[in-house]
Amino acid sequence: MEGVTELAAGADVLFLMLGAVMVLAMHGGFAFLEVGTVRHKNQVNALVKILSDWSVCTVVYMVVGYQVAYGVGFFAPAADLLGADKGLGLVKFFFLLAFAAAIPAIISGGIAERARFWPQVLAAGLLVATIYPLFEGVIWNGNLGFQGWLKGTFGAAFHDFAGSVVVHAVGGWLALAGVMVLGPRLGRYTATGGSHPFPPSNIPFLALGSWMLIVGWFGFNVMSAQSVQGISGLVAMNSLLAMVGGVLAALVAGKADPGFAHNGALAGLVAICAGSDLVHPFGALVIGAIGGALFVYMFHVTQERLRIDDVLGVWPLHGLAGAWGGVACGIFGAEALGGLGGVNLLSQIVGTLAGVALALVGGLVVYKAVDLTIGIRLSEEDEYRGADLAVHKIGANPEERHGP
Repeated sequence: MEGVTELAAGADVLFLMLGAVMVLAMHGGFAFLEVGTVRHKNQVNALVKILSDWSVCTVVYMVVGYQVAYGVGFFAPAADLLGADKGLGLVKFFFLLAFAAAIPAIISGGIAERARFWPQVLAAGLLVATIYPLFEGVIWNGNLGFQGWLKGTFGAAFHDFAGSVVVHAVGGWLALAGVMVLGPRLGRYTATGGSHPFPPSNIPFLALGSWMLIVGWFGFNVMSAQSVQGISGLVAMNSLLAMVGGVLAALVAGKADPGFAHNGALAGLVAICAGSDLVHPFGALVIGAIGGALFVYMFHVTQERLRIDDVLGVWPLHGLAGAWGGVACGIFGAEALGGLGGVNLLSQIVGTLAGVALALVGGLVVYKAVDLTIGIRLSEEDEYRGADLAVHKIGANPEERHGP
């Protein structure tokens, strides 16, 4: 019997570790999605930001954020940390860290091309130490009694299986705060109301980033079960259908634009995270399609009507599609629409609004504080030169500019 228990523990460790590695690989997707979208003079900066933010957030989340969310610390002997379950708690940290580090990876695409390097790293660390784990703990660990209040008031707690709101909406609204504090890039808009969009620099890199994220997302969603026993084929099927729905809707709404098509897949996946374990596959297809269309429409609104220079469109992609996913879980998760039930639309709306409000207010506080104390915006000269040369002293293809 003891051997069976050890085998089950080992299987869960392996299962969750594979999920963690798949989500870790998604950060390469974030990097290449940004590299392919920003101008050539900022490609190196995009790559270094994602890796640096991941590294800083690992330390910050281990020391502070994980304690805030789950009350678990790591200041104990290695034998105690390993425990009798072959270190399942440690690999769970790795898996949830990959979610936490997605917050600055999401934000990075919104604030690209004009943020100073170390101040944005500092802001990322502060957000992963405070704002993100606070909401994560409230929703996924039952902290502060919010989930209990929702269940007592509406009959069901807020359901977010894989983070449509906890990760994506929170990350997208934090990004909006950073974009608002930074302001638009030089030359993006004119004083007379003109607009000068900067086209993507490398469509193949953009597509590579999207595909890396798509593949890793099945670890993001399916492995959110956090055990072999809890794995569900419904989650995999719904993730697939939502991704396809996002692509098809974005292709139509975006008139076959490659940027919209590849980001539409991500919008569909963002939207399905919350209810991927509950909704019917046809419901997932609709959720993803609405997410893809929402991204395309709101990208134009954000950039041209609101004149918010969100470089990769992370607010509509993660912030709005994520919020839609939280609400959609309460609609399509109902048994009347083929779902498994156990959700309440009002709980989903209130939980989603709580995440949005905390992220926007918290993001404004953190980014404004960093800006007022040490400054977060590149100088005009450095922004004109590009962050690659201004910050890292090397371009993406140095041999093309400096010779052998």
